[in-house]
Amino acid sequence: MQKHKLKQVRRFRRKVRTRRRVVGEPTCPRLSVFRSLNHIYAQLVDDMSGTTLASASSKDSSLGLEKTGNAEAAKKVGALLAEKAKSAGVERIVFDRNGFPFHGRVKALAEGAREGGLKF
Repeated sequence: MQKHKLKQVRRFRRKVRTRRRVVGEPTCPRLSVFRSLNHIYAQLVDDMSGTTLASASSKDSSLGLEKTGNAEAAKKVGALLAEKAKSAGVERIVFDRNGFPFHGRVKALAEGAREGGLKF
């Protein structure tokens, strides 16, 4: 198996293990994070109805980012998501790191969401 495919399979297995326990509800949605090489994406998901309540990404032009693939950009995305969540009436969430390690950009996004007022 090619090295990059093996890496994807390992991340998928970690993701499945986490998703067995982490479930988003209308009162406490799941904050799902996806990290690509150049961007970071986050969305609040209600798994009971299968809907996305709010979303934010480093591609959003309102953030005014020069570089989109760093921790500073991730922190701003977390703050923006927290702002959108507040307007949707969400305060408590469960964090789904989606199989990614909790450091670097994923951790920065979580810190930005916490500073924005979301409770994990």
